[in-house]
Amino acid sequence: MTTLPLDGDDIHLICEVDEQGSFVGSQKNQRWLWYAWEPRMKRIVAHTFGDRSRKTWEKLLALLSPFNIRFYCTDDYAVYDCLPEEVHLTGKIFTQRIERTNLTHSTRIKRLNRKTMVLSH
Repeated sequence: MTTLPLDGDDIHLICEVDEQGSFVGSQKNQRWLWYAWEPRMKRIVAHTFGDRSRKTWEKLLALLSPFNIRFYCTDDYAVYDCLPEEVHLTGKIFTQRIERTNLTHSTRIKRLNRKTMVLSH
């Protein structure tokens, strides 16, 4: 996805960013999906997998750098502190949609949140 022209102007994106964890085999083998969601277009702008560290966040941030992102909406997780204050909105009110998406994933894809074997439809 690239910035889209609209009557000669670039669209400024507002991205909700979050991470969602699961595990492979055992809970000691955690894997995290980090992604940025653009709520107006209802599209994932970029995603990456890794641990829950600043290094993985920086990988996602590098993937987002080509886009014209005006605001980043995140929770209060410490790794997001590197974002400039003027483009960083924190709090539940700014991340409701992405958190709802995470809950939908873990509800519908049972493998994301259970120890026992479950089949997803």
